[in-house]
Amino acid sequence: MVTSKLPARLLFLQCTVKVANWLIKDLDLQRGEIVALDGGNSPEHVMLWLALDAVGCVISFINNNLTGDGLLHCIKLCNSRYLLADADVRPNIDPIHSALSTSTINIKYYSPSFLSTLADTTPIPASRHAHITPDAPRTLIYTSGTTGHPKGVVTPTAKELLVGRTVARYLRLTPTDRFYTCMPLYHAAAHSLCATPAIHAGATVVLGRKFSHARFWPEVAGSRATLIQYVGELCRYLLNGPENAFERSHCVKMAWGNGMRPDVWEPFRERFGIPIVNELYAATDGLGAMVKMDVDTEDIMRDGEGFAVVCGTDEPGQVLHRLDPDAPLHPGYYNNDAATETRRIRDVFQKGDMWFKSGDMMRQDGSGRVYFVDRLGDTFRWKSENVSTNEVADAMGRHPQVAESNVYGVSIPGYDGRAATASIVLADGVSLSNFDSKGLAEHARAMLPGYAIPLFLRITPALEYTGTLKIQKGRLKREGVDPDLVTGDDHLYWLPQGSECYVPYEQEDWESIKTKKARL
Repeated sequence: MVTSKLPARLLFLQCTVKVANWLIKDLDLQRGEIVALDGGNSPEHVMLWLALDAVGCVISFINNNLTGDGLLHCIKLCNSRYLLADADVRPNIDPIHSALSTSTINIKYYSPSFLSTLADTTPIPASRHAHITPDAPRTLIYTSGTTGHPKGVVTPTAKELLVGRTVARYLRLTPTDRFYTCMPLYHAAAHSLCATPAIHAGATVVLGRKFSHARFWPEVAGSRATLIQYVGELCRYLLNGPENAFERSHCVKMAWGNGMRPDVWEPFRERFGIPIVNELYAATDGLGAMVKMDVDTEDIMRDGEGFAVVCGTDEPGQVLHRLDPDAPLHPGYYNNDAATETRRIRDVFQKGDMWFKSGDMMRQDGSGRVYFVDRLGDTFRWKSENVSTNEVADAMGRHPQVAESNVYGVSIPGYDGRAATASIVLADGVSLSNFDSKGLAEHARAMLPGYAIPLFLRITPALEYTGTLKIQKGRLKREGVDPDLVTGDDHLYWLPQGSECYVPYEQEDWESIKTKKARL
Protein backbone atom coordinates (compact mmCIF):
# COMPACT_ATOMS: atom_id res chain seq x y z
CA MET A 1 0.00 0.00 0.00
CA VAL A 2 1.38 3.42 -0.97
CA THR A 3 0.60 6.17 1.53
CA SER A 4 0.13 9.86 0.80
CA LYS A 5 3.11 11.07 2.89
CA LEU A 6 5.74 12.72 0.72
CA PRO A 7 8.77 10.79 2.10
CA ALA A 8 6.98 7.50 1.33
CA ARG A 9 6.30 8.65 -2.22
CA LEU A 10 9.91 9.62 -2.70
CA LEU A 11 10.98 6.27 -1.30
CA PHE A 12 8.68 4.48 -3.75
CA LEU A 13 10.08 6.54 -6.63
CA GLN A 14 13.64 5.70 -5.56
CA CYS A 15 12.77 1.99 -5.47
CA THR A 16 11.30 2.28 -8.97
CA VAL A 17 14.52 3.84 -10.25
CA LYS A 18 16.47 0.93 -8.75
CA VAL A 19 14.21 -1.51 -10.58
CA ALA A 20 14.66 0.45 -13.82
CA ASN A 21 18.44 0.19 -13.56
CA TRP A 22 18.15 -3.57 -13.06
CA LEU A 23 16.05 -3.79 -16.22
CA ILE A 24 18.62 -1.81 -18.20
CA LYS A 25 21.88 -3.17 -16.87
CA ASP A 26 21.10 -6.77 -15.92
CA LEU A 27 18.40 -7.66 -18.43
CA ASP A 28 19.60 -5.38 -21.24
CA LEU A 29 16.06 -4.35 -22.11
CA GLN A 30 15.83 -2.08 -25.14
CA ARG A 31 13.56 0.85 -25.84
CA GLY A 32 10.40 -0.33 -27.59
CA GLU A 33 10.87 -3.95 -26.48
CA ILE A 34 7.76 -5.81 -25.28
CA VAL A 35 8.05 -7.36 -21.82
CA ALA A 36 5.46 -9.70 -20.31
CA LEU A 37 4.50 -8.93 -16.70
CA ASP A 38 2.59 -11.60 -14.75
CA GLY A 39 1.56 -10.89 -11.19
CA GLY A 40 -1.19 -9.89 -8.82
CA ASN A 41 -1.77 -6.51 -7.19
CA SER A 42 1.26 -5.51 -5.14
CA PRO A 43 3.67 -2.59 -4.69
CA GLU A 44 6.27 -4.64 -6.58
CA HIS A 45 3.92 -5.01 -9.55
CA VAL A 46 3.45 -1.22 -9.65
CA MET A 47 7.22 -0.65 -9.40
CA LEU A 48 7.84 -2.95 -12.37
CA TRP A 49 5.05 -1.30 -14.38
CA LEU A 50 6.45 2.20 -13.80
CA ALA A 51 10.06 1.08 -14.26
CA LEU A 52 9.32 -0.67 -17.55
CA ASP A 53 7.47 2.40 -18.75
CA ALA A 54 10.34 4.66 -17.66
CA VAL A 55 12.94 2.72 -19.67
CA GLY A 56 10.77 2.85 -22.79
CA CYS A 57 9.48 -0.73 -22.87
CA VAL A 58 5.99 -1.85 -23.90
CA ILE A 59 4.28 -3.80 -21.12
CA SER A 60 2.21 -6.89 -21.83
CA PHE A 61 0.00 -7.28 -18.74
CA ILE A 62 -0.71 -10.99 -18.22
CA ASN A 63 -3.74 -12.16 -16.24
CA ASN A 64 -2.14 -13.76 -13.19
CA ASN A 65 -4.99 -16.30 -12.97
CA LEU A 66 -4.16 -17.84 -16.35
CA THR A 67 -2.74 -21.35 -16.58
CA GLY A 68 -1.96 -23.88 -19.29
CA ASP A 69 -2.56 -23.11 -22.95
CA GLY A 70 -4.16 -19.72 -22.24
CA LEU A 71 -1.12 -18.52 -20.32
CA LEU A 72 1.29 -19.93 -22.90
CA HIS A 73 -0.67 -18.23 -25.69
CA CYS A 74 -0.50 -14.78 -24.07
CA ILE A 75 3.20 -15.01 -23.30
CA LYS A 76 4.12 -16.16 -26.80
CA LEU A 77 1.77 -13.71 -28.52
CA CYS A 78 3.73 -10.65 -27.48
CA ASN A 79 7.10 -12.02 -28.74
CA SER A 80 8.79 -11.07 -25.51
CA ARG A 81 12.32 -12.10 -24.53
CA TYR A 82 11.39 -11.87 -20.86
CA LEU A 83 8.55 -12.92 -18.60
CA LEU A 84 8.72 -11.05 -15.28
CA ALA A 85 6.58 -13.05 -12.90
CA ASP A 86 5.62 -12.72 -9.26
CA ALA A 87 7.01 -15.66 -7.30
CA ASP A 88 3.44 -16.31 -6.14
CA VAL A 89 2.36 -17.37 -9.66
CA ARG A 90 5.18 -19.87 -10.13
CA PRO A 91 2.75 -22.82 -9.73
CA ASN A 92 0.92 -21.51 -12.83
CA ILE A 93 4.12 -21.23 -14.84
CA ASP A 94 5.96 -24.42 -13.88
CA PRO A 95 3.70 -26.72 -15.97
CA ILE A 96 4.50 -24.70 -19.13
CA HIS A 97 8.15 -24.02 -18.28
CA SER A 98 9.55 -26.43 -20.87
CA ALA A 99 7.38 -24.94 -23.62
CA LEU A 100 8.59 -21.47 -22.70
CA SER A 101 12.23 -22.59 -22.63
CA THR A 102 12.04 -23.89 -26.19
CA SER A 103 10.70 -20.48 -27.21
CA THR A 104 13.80 -18.76 -25.77
CA ILE A 105 11.69 -16.84 -23.26
CA ASN A 106 13.61 -16.03 -20.08
CA ILE A 107 11.65 -16.16 -16.83
CA LYS A 108 12.63 -13.84 -14.00
CA TYR A 109 10.72 -14.16 -10.73
CA TYR A 110 10.35 -11.12 -8.52
CA SER A 111 9.45 -10.79 -4.85
CA PRO A 112 9.73 -8.11 -2.14
CA SER A 113 12.95 -9.66 -0.87
CA PHE A 114 14.54 -9.68 -4.34
CA LEU A 115 13.60 -6.12 -5.23
CA SER A 116 14.86 -4.91 -1.85
CA THR A 117 18.39 -6.05 -2.83
CA LEU A 118 18.52 -3.63 -5.80
CA ALA A 119 20.65 -0.58 -5.00
CA ASP A 120 21.55 1.34 -8.18
CA THR A 121 19.91 4.80 -8.09
CA THR A 122 21.53 6.16 -11.26
CA PRO A 123 19.08 8.56 -12.96
CA ILE A 124 17.29 7.01 -15.91
CA PRO A 125 18.71 8.39 -19.20
CA ALA A 126 16.34 10.77 -20.97
CA SER A 127 17.14 8.96 -24.22
CA ARG A 128 15.07 6.06 -22.95
CA HIS A 129 11.83 7.93 -23.59
CA ALA A 130 12.79 11.07 -25.52
CA HIS A 131 11.58 9.86 -28.92
CA ILE A 132 8.34 8.10 -27.98
CA THR A 133 5.61 9.21 -30.38
CA PRO A 134 1.86 9.53 -29.61
CA ASP A 135 1.02 6.49 -31.73
CA ALA A 136 3.76 4.30 -30.23
CA PRO A 137 2.36 1.27 -28.31
CA ARG A 138 2.49 1.59 -24.50
CA THR A 139 0.68 -1.48 -23.25
CA LEU A 140 -1.00 -4.73 -24.23
CA ILE A 141 -4.05 -5.52 -22.11
CA TYR A 142 -5.84 -8.79 -22.77
CA THR A 143 -9.49 -9.67 -23.23
CA SER A 144 -11.03 -12.13 -20.78
CA GLY A 145 -10.84 -15.02 -23.25
CA THR A 146 -14.44 -16.18 -22.75
CA THR A 147 -14.76 -17.01 -26.47
CA GLY A 148 -11.31 -18.50 -27.08
CA HIS A 149 -7.77 -17.48 -26.25
CA PRO A 150 -7.38 -13.96 -24.82
CA LYS A 151 -6.59 -11.27 -27.40
CA GLY A 152 -4.08 -8.49 -26.73
CA VAL A 153 -5.51 -4.98 -27.12
CA VAL A 154 -2.90 -2.39 -28.05
CA THR A 155 -3.01 0.93 -26.19
CA PRO A 156 -1.00 3.71 -27.87
CA THR A 157 0.86 6.32 -25.83
CA ALA A 158 -1.59 9.09 -26.71
CA LYS A 159 -4.58 7.12 -25.43
CA GLU A 160 -2.76 6.07 -22.25
CA LEU A 161 -2.07 9.72 -21.45
CA LEU A 162 -5.43 11.04 -22.60
CA VAL A 163 -7.52 8.57 -20.59
CA GLY A 164 -5.55 9.20 -17.40
CA ARG A 165 -5.71 12.97 -17.74
CA THR A 166 -9.38 13.03 -18.77
CA VAL A 167 -10.56 10.79 -15.92
CA ALA A 168 -8.49 12.70 -13.36
CA ARG A 169 -10.09 15.97 -14.47
CA TYR A 170 -13.60 14.49 -14.70
CA LEU A 171 -13.40 13.07 -11.15
CA ARG A 172 -11.68 16.27 -9.93
CA LEU A 173 -8.96 14.24 -8.27
CA THR A 174 -6.52 16.13 -6.05
CA PRO A 175 -3.33 15.10 -4.26
CA THR A 176 -5.36 14.69 -1.06
CA ASP A 177 -7.59 12.00 -2.59
CA ARG A 178 -7.10 8.33 -1.79
CA PHE A 179 -8.43 6.04 -4.53
CA TYR A 180 -9.14 2.44 -3.47
CA THR A 181 -9.26 -0.43 -5.91
CA CYS A 182 -9.10 -4.18 -5.51
CA MET A 183 -9.59 -4.75 -9.23
CA PRO A 184 -6.60 -6.44 -10.92
CA LEU A 185 -4.00 -4.12 -12.39
CA TYR A 186 -3.60 -6.39 -15.41
CA HIS A 187 -7.04 -5.17 -16.58
CA ALA A 188 -7.99 -1.79 -18.03
CA ALA A 189 -10.46 -0.99 -15.24
CA ALA A 190 -7.86 -0.66 -12.47
CA HIS A 191 -4.99 0.28 -14.79
CA SER A 192 -6.64 2.99 -16.91
CA LEU A 193 -9.56 4.16 -14.78
CA CYS A 194 -7.97 4.21 -11.33
CA ALA A 195 -4.18 3.98 -11.14
CA THR A 196 -3.34 6.10 -14.20
CA PRO A 197 -5.73 8.97 -13.29
CA ALA A 198 -4.39 8.94 -9.73
CA ILE A 199 -0.85 9.30 -11.08
CA HIS A 200 -1.89 12.25 -13.24
CA ALA A 201 -3.52 13.99 -10.27
CA GLY A 202 -0.83 13.14 -7.73
CA ALA A 203 -3.44 11.24 -5.72
CA THR A 204 -2.83 8.10 -3.68
CA VAL A 205 -3.69 4.63 -4.94
CA VAL A 206 -4.86 2.34 -2.16
CA LEU A 207 -4.32 -1.12 -3.58
CA GLY A 208 -6.22 -4.16 -2.38
CA ARG A 209 -4.62 -7.49 -3.28
CA LYS A 210 -7.94 -8.81 -4.60
CA PHE A 211 -11.60 -8.56 -3.76
CA SER A 212 -12.69 -10.04 -0.44
CA HIS A 213 -15.97 -9.60 1.44
CA ALA A 214 -14.13 -9.66 4.74
CA ARG A 215 -11.33 -7.25 3.82
CA PHE A 216 -13.11 -4.72 1.59
CA TRP A 217 -14.58 -2.30 4.14
CA PRO A 218 -11.75 -2.64 6.70
CA GLU A 219 -9.25 -1.74 3.94
CA VAL A 220 -11.39 1.15 2.69
CA ALA A 221 -11.96 2.54 6.18
CA GLY A 222 -8.41 1.94 7.43
CA SER A 223 -6.84 3.70 4.46
CA ARG A 224 -9.23 6.69 4.68
CA ALA A 225 -10.05 6.21 1.00
CA THR A 226 -12.16 9.01 -0.52
CA LEU A 227 -13.09 7.10 -3.68
CA ILE A 228 -13.67 3.41 -4.35
CA GLN A 229 -13.70 1.63 -7.68
CA TYR A 230 -16.25 -1.04 -8.55
CA VAL A 231 -16.86 -3.25 -11.55
CA GLY A 232 -19.32 -5.96 -12.50
CA GLU A 233 -20.87 -7.76 -9.56
CA LEU A 234 -18.67 -6.39 -6.76
CA CYS A 235 -21.44 -4.16 -5.41
CA ARG A 236 -23.98 -6.98 -5.44
CA TYR A 237 -21.46 -9.14 -3.55
CA LEU A 238 -21.11 -6.45 -0.89
CA LEU A 239 -24.84 -5.86 -0.66
CA ASN A 240 -25.55 -9.57 -0.23
CA GLY A 241 -22.77 -9.98 2.30
CA PRO A 242 -23.11 -9.89 6.09
CA GLU A 243 -22.95 -6.61 7.97
CA ASN A 244 -19.39 -5.35 8.49
CA ALA A 245 -18.34 -3.12 11.38
CA PHE A 246 -16.54 -0.77 8.97
CA GLU A 247 -19.16 -0.52 6.23
CA ARG A 248 -20.28 2.98 7.27
CA SER A 249 -17.25 4.21 9.21
CA HIS A 250 -15.34 5.35 6.15
CA CYS A 251 -14.47 8.54 4.26
CA VAL A 252 -15.78 7.54 0.84
CA LYS A 253 -17.47 10.35 -1.08
CA MET A 254 -17.84 8.56 -4.41
CA ALA A 255 -18.04 5.09 -5.94
CA TRP A 256 -16.71 5.02 -9.52
CA GLY A 257 -17.10 2.16 -11.96
CA ASN A 258 -19.37 0.35 -14.36
CA GLY A 259 -21.87 -2.49 -14.42
CA MET A 260 -23.91 -1.69 -11.31
CA ARG A 261 -27.38 -3.11 -11.80
CA PRO A 262 -30.43 -0.90 -11.23
CA ASP A 263 -31.73 -3.10 -8.41
CA VAL A 264 -28.44 -2.66 -6.54
CA TRP A 265 -27.85 1.09 -7.01
CA GLU A 266 -30.01 2.72 -4.33
CA PRO A 267 -29.76 -0.12 -1.75
CA PHE A 268 -25.95 0.06 -2.13
CA ARG A 269 -25.88 3.82 -1.66
CA GLU A 270 -28.19 3.77 1.32
CA ARG A 271 -26.69 0.82 3.18
CA PHE A 272 -23.07 1.93 2.87
CA GLY A 273 -23.62 5.70 3.12
CA ILE A 274 -21.96 6.64 -0.17
CA PRO A 275 -23.26 10.00 -1.46
CA ILE A 276 -22.45 9.57 -5.15
CA VAL A 277 -22.36 6.58 -7.47
CA ASN A 278 -20.60 7.60 -10.69
CA GLU A 279 -21.35 5.01 -13.37
CA LEU A 280 -19.27 5.16 -16.54
CA TYR A 281 -19.47 3.68 -19.99
CA ALA A 282 -15.89 2.83 -20.94
CA ALA A 283 -15.67 4.21 -24.45
CA THR A 284 -13.27 7.13 -24.44
CA ASP A 285 -13.89 7.89 -28.12
CA GLY A 286 -17.50 8.90 -27.45
CA LEU A 287 -20.87 7.27 -27.80
CA GLY A 288 -20.74 6.99 -31.58
CA ALA A 289 -23.84 5.81 -33.45
CA MET A 290 -26.43 3.24 -32.43
CA VAL A 291 -27.67 1.01 -35.24
CA LYS A 292 -30.30 -1.71 -35.38
CA MET A 293 -29.07 -5.30 -35.22
CA ASP A 294 -30.21 -8.78 -36.15
CA VAL A 295 -29.29 -10.51 -32.91
CA ASP A 296 -29.42 -13.97 -34.51
CA THR A 297 -26.85 -13.25 -37.22
CA GLU A 298 -25.20 -10.38 -35.27
CA ASP A 299 -25.24 -8.34 -38.51
CA ILE A 300 -26.42 -4.76 -38.73
CA MET A 301 -29.76 -4.18 -40.40
CA ARG A 302 -29.54 -2.27 -43.69
CA ASP A 303 -32.12 -0.25 -45.57
CA GLY A 304 -33.07 -0.50 -49.24
CA GLU A 305 -29.92 1.37 -50.25
CA GLY A 306 -27.71 -0.94 -48.24
CA PHE A 307 -26.90 1.45 -45.39
CA ALA A 308 -27.34 1.01 -41.63
CA VAL A 309 -30.58 1.92 -39.87
CA VAL A 310 -30.18 4.28 -36.92
CA CYS A 311 -32.12 3.35 -33.77
CA GLY A 312 -35.08 5.44 -32.68
CA THR A 313 -36.03 6.42 -29.13
CA ASP A 314 -35.77 3.47 -26.72
CA GLU A 315 -34.77 1.09 -29.53
CA PRO A 316 -31.73 -1.00 -28.57
CA GLY A 317 -28.85 -1.13 -31.01
CA GLN A 318 -25.13 -1.72 -31.22
CA VAL A 319 -22.79 1.20 -30.60
CA LEU A 320 -20.42 1.89 -33.50
CA HIS A 321 -17.41 4.24 -33.44
CA ARG A 322 -16.23 6.02 -36.57
CA LEU A 323 -12.72 5.25 -37.81
CA ASP A 324 -10.62 7.23 -40.25
CA PRO A 325 -9.65 4.76 -43.00
CA ASP A 326 -6.46 6.78 -43.64
CA ALA A 327 -5.33 6.95 -40.02
CA PRO A 328 -2.14 5.02 -39.15
CA LEU A 329 -3.52 3.34 -36.04
CA HIS A 330 -6.96 1.93 -35.22
CA PRO A 331 -8.32 -0.11 -32.30
CA GLY A 332 -7.26 -3.68 -32.82
CA TYR A 333 -5.68 -6.86 -31.50
CA TYR A 334 -1.95 -7.44 -31.40
CA ASN A 335 -0.68 -10.02 -33.91
CA ASN A 336 -4.27 -10.99 -34.77
CA ASP A 337 -5.39 -9.26 -37.95
CA ALA A 338 -8.26 -11.69 -38.46
CA ALA A 339 -9.82 -10.88 -35.07
CA THR A 340 -9.22 -7.17 -35.63
CA GLU A 341 -11.01 -7.29 -38.97
CA THR A 342 -14.09 -8.85 -37.38
CA ARG A 343 -14.52 -5.70 -35.26
CA ARG A 344 -14.50 -3.38 -38.30
CA ILE A 345 -17.42 -2.66 -40.60
CA ARG A 346 -17.50 -0.66 -43.79
CA ASP A 347 -20.06 1.18 -45.93
CA VAL A 348 -22.22 1.84 -42.89
CA PHE A 349 -23.71 5.25 -43.71
CA GLN A 350 -21.89 5.98 -46.95
CA LYS A 351 -19.62 4.19 -49.37
CA GLY A 352 -16.06 3.90 -48.12
CA ASP A 353 -16.65 4.75 -44.46
CA MET A 354 -15.32 2.50 -41.69
CA TRP A 355 -16.59 1.94 -38.17
CA PHE A 356 -15.54 -0.06 -35.11
CA LYS A 357 -18.09 -2.47 -33.63
CA SER A 358 -18.20 -2.09 -29.86
CA GLY A 359 -20.28 -5.21 -29.23
CA ASP A 360 -22.36 -3.21 -26.73
CA MET A 361 -26.12 -2.92 -27.11
CA MET A 362 -27.46 0.40 -25.81
CA ARG A 363 -30.67 2.41 -25.95
CA GLN A 364 -31.36 6.13 -25.63
CA ASP A 365 -34.55 7.51 -24.09
CA GLY A 366 -36.48 10.62 -25.08
CA SER A 367 -34.45 12.79 -22.69
CA GLY A 368 -31.15 11.74 -24.22
CA ARG A 369 -30.13 9.42 -21.38
CA VAL A 370 -28.27 6.31 -22.53
CA TYR A 371 -28.72 2.86 -20.97
CA PHE A 372 -26.62 -0.26 -21.34
CA VAL A 373 -28.81 -3.14 -22.57
CA ASP A 374 -26.53 -6.12 -23.13
CA ARG A 375 -23.46 -7.45 -24.85
CA LEU A 376 -24.12 -8.49 -28.43
CA GLY A 377 -24.10 -12.28 -28.29
CA ASP A 378 -25.77 -12.31 -24.89
CA THR A 379 -28.98 -10.88 -26.31
CA PHE A 380 -31.01 -13.63 -27.99
CA ARG A 381 -34.35 -14.09 -29.75
CA TRP A 382 -37.31 -16.13 -28.53
CA LYS A 383 -40.79 -16.17 -30.10
CA SER A 384 -39.58 -13.53 -32.60
CA GLU A 385 -38.68 -11.11 -29.79
CA ASN A 386 -35.27 -9.91 -28.62
CA VAL A 387 -34.43 -10.82 -25.02
CA SER A 388 -31.81 -8.87 -23.04
CA THR A 389 -30.07 -11.15 -20.55
CA ASN A 390 -29.05 -8.12 -18.53
CA GLU A 391 -32.62 -6.91 -18.08
CA VAL A 392 -33.94 -10.40 -17.24
CA ALA A 393 -31.13 -10.92 -14.70
CA ASP A 394 -32.01 -7.59 -13.08
CA ALA A 395 -35.64 -8.65 -12.76
CA MET A 396 -34.86 -12.08 -11.33
CA GLY A 397 -32.36 -10.57 -8.90
CA ARG A 398 -35.07 -8.40 -7.36
CA HIS A 399 -36.80 -11.43 -5.83
CA PRO A 400 -35.91 -11.68 -2.11
CA GLN A 401 -34.95 -15.36 -2.37
CA VAL A 402 -32.41 -14.74 -5.18
CA ALA A 403 -28.93 -13.54 -4.24
CA GLU A 404 -27.45 -13.58 -7.76
CA SER A 405 -28.67 -14.44 -11.23
CA ASN A 406 -27.01 -15.20 -14.54
CA VAL A 407 -29.33 -15.31 -17.55
CA TYR A 408 -28.57 -16.84 -20.96
CA GLY A 409 -30.39 -18.43 -23.89
CA VAL A 410 -30.27 -22.16 -24.66
CA SER A 411 -31.05 -23.99 -27.89
CA ILE A 412 -34.07 -26.29 -27.82
CA PRO A 413 -34.55 -28.97 -30.53
CA GLY A 414 -37.37 -28.03 -32.90
CA TYR A 415 -37.59 -24.40 -31.77
CA ASP A 416 -36.25 -21.25 -33.40
CA GLY A 417 -34.22 -18.93 -31.22
CA ARG A 418 -33.21 -19.67 -27.64
CA ALA A 419 -35.16 -20.17 -24.44
CA ALA A 420 -34.40 -17.97 -21.44
CA THR A 421 -32.60 -19.81 -18.66
CA ALA A 422 -31.56 -18.36 -15.29
CA SER A 423 -28.75 -19.75 -13.20
CA ILE A 424 -29.45 -18.46 -9.69
CA VAL A 425 -27.81 -18.49 -6.29
CA LEU A 426 -30.29 -18.64 -3.43
CA ALA A 427 -30.17 -15.96 -0.75
CA ASP A 428 -28.84 -16.67 2.73
CA GLY A 429 -31.25 -18.85 4.70
CA VAL A 430 -32.97 -20.16 1.56
CA SER A 431 -32.56 -23.82 0.59
CA LEU A 432 -34.34 -26.16 -1.77
CA SER A 433 -36.64 -27.16 1.09
CA ASN A 434 -38.02 -23.62 1.59
CA PHE A 435 -37.49 -22.28 -1.94
CA ASP A 436 -40.67 -20.46 -3.03
CA SER A 437 -40.88 -21.69 -6.59
CA LYS A 438 -44.42 -20.34 -6.99
CA GLY A 439 -43.46 -16.92 -5.68
CA LEU A 440 -40.53 -16.70 -8.08
CA ALA A 441 -42.72 -17.67 -11.04
CA GLU A 442 -45.28 -15.03 -10.08
CA HIS A 443 -42.50 -12.46 -9.69
CA ALA A 444 -41.06 -13.27 -13.13
CA ARG A 445 -44.50 -13.01 -14.77
CA ALA A 446 -45.15 -9.67 -13.06
CA MET A 447 -41.77 -8.20 -13.98
CA LEU A 448 -41.19 -9.52 -17.51
CA PRO A 449 -42.99 -9.94 -20.82
CA GLY A 450 -44.00 -13.54 -21.54
CA TYR A 451 -41.24 -14.19 -24.09
CA ALA A 452 -38.52 -13.11 -21.61
CA ILE A 453 -39.61 -15.20 -18.61
CA PRO A 454 -36.96 -17.82 -17.82
CA LEU A 455 -38.45 -21.19 -18.73
CA PHE A 456 -35.62 -23.01 -16.96
CA LEU A 457 -33.87 -22.47 -13.64
CA ARG A 458 -30.46 -23.79 -12.69
CA ILE A 459 -29.99 -23.43 -8.94
CA THR A 460 -26.27 -23.39 -8.22
CA PRO A 461 -24.09 -22.89 -5.12
CA ALA A 462 -22.13 -20.08 -6.82
CA LEU A 463 -21.85 -18.30 -10.15
CA GLU A 464 -18.64 -18.43 -12.16
CA TYR A 465 -16.71 -15.18 -12.63
CA THR A 466 -13.61 -14.03 -14.47
CA GLY A 467 -10.79 -12.34 -12.58
CA THR A 468 -12.49 -9.00 -13.29
CA LEU A 469 -15.85 -10.17 -11.90
CA LYS A 470 -17.55 -10.70 -15.25
CA ILE A 471 -20.09 -13.50 -15.20
CA GLN A 472 -19.11 -16.57 -17.22
CA LYS A 473 -21.81 -18.00 -19.51
CA GLY A 474 -19.94 -20.16 -22.01
CA ARG A 475 -20.14 -23.50 -20.18
CA LEU A 476 -23.76 -22.94 -19.21
CA LYS A 477 -24.76 -22.23 -22.82
CA ARG A 478 -22.93 -25.34 -24.04
CA GLU A 479 -24.53 -27.64 -21.47
CA GLY A 480 -27.98 -26.16 -22.04
CA VAL A 481 -30.85 -28.02 -20.35
CA ASP A 482 -30.01 -31.59 -21.31
CA PRO A 483 -29.74 -33.26 -17.86
CA ASP A 484 -27.06 -35.62 -19.18
CA LEU A 485 -24.81 -32.68 -20.00
CA VAL A 486 -25.30 -30.59 -16.87
CA THR A 487 -22.26 -30.74 -14.60
CA GLY A 488 -21.68 -29.92 -10.95
CA ASP A 489 -24.10 -29.97 -8.03
CA ASP A 490 -26.72 -27.82 -9.71
CA HIS A 491 -30.47 -28.49 -9.52
CA LEU A 492 -32.72 -27.92 -12.54
CA TYR A 493 -36.28 -26.58 -12.49
CA TRP A 494 -38.60 -25.53 -15.27
CA LEU A 495 -41.88 -23.73 -15.87
CA PRO A 496 -44.21 -26.00 -17.87
CA GLN A 497 -47.09 -24.44 -19.79
CA GLY A 498 -50.03 -23.83 -17.45
CA SER A 499 -47.94 -24.33 -14.29
CA GLU A 500 -48.13 -21.80 -11.48
CA CYS A 501 -44.68 -22.60 -10.21
CA TYR A 502 -41.25 -23.82 -11.19
CA VAL A 503 -41.02 -27.60 -10.70
CA PRO A 504 -38.05 -30.03 -10.69
CA TYR A 505 -36.82 -30.81 -14.18
CA GLU A 506 -35.91 -34.41 -15.00
CA GLN A 507 -34.69 -36.48 -17.95
CA GLU A 508 -38.26 -37.43 -18.89
CA ASP A 509 -39.14 -33.73 -19.16
CA TRP A 510 -36.28 -33.24 -21.60
CA GLU A 511 -37.51 -36.18 -23.67
CA SER A 512 -41.05 -34.75 -23.67
CA ILE A 513 -39.74 -31.41 -24.91
CA LYS A 514 -37.73 -33.04 -27.69
CA THR A 515 -40.74 -35.06 -28.87
CA LYS A 516 -43.06 -32.03 -28.56
CA LYS A 517 -45.26 -33.79 -25.98
CA ALA A 518 -44.46 -30.82 -23.79
CA ARG A 519 -44.71 -27.38 -25.40
CA LEU A 520 -42.70 -24.33 -24.45
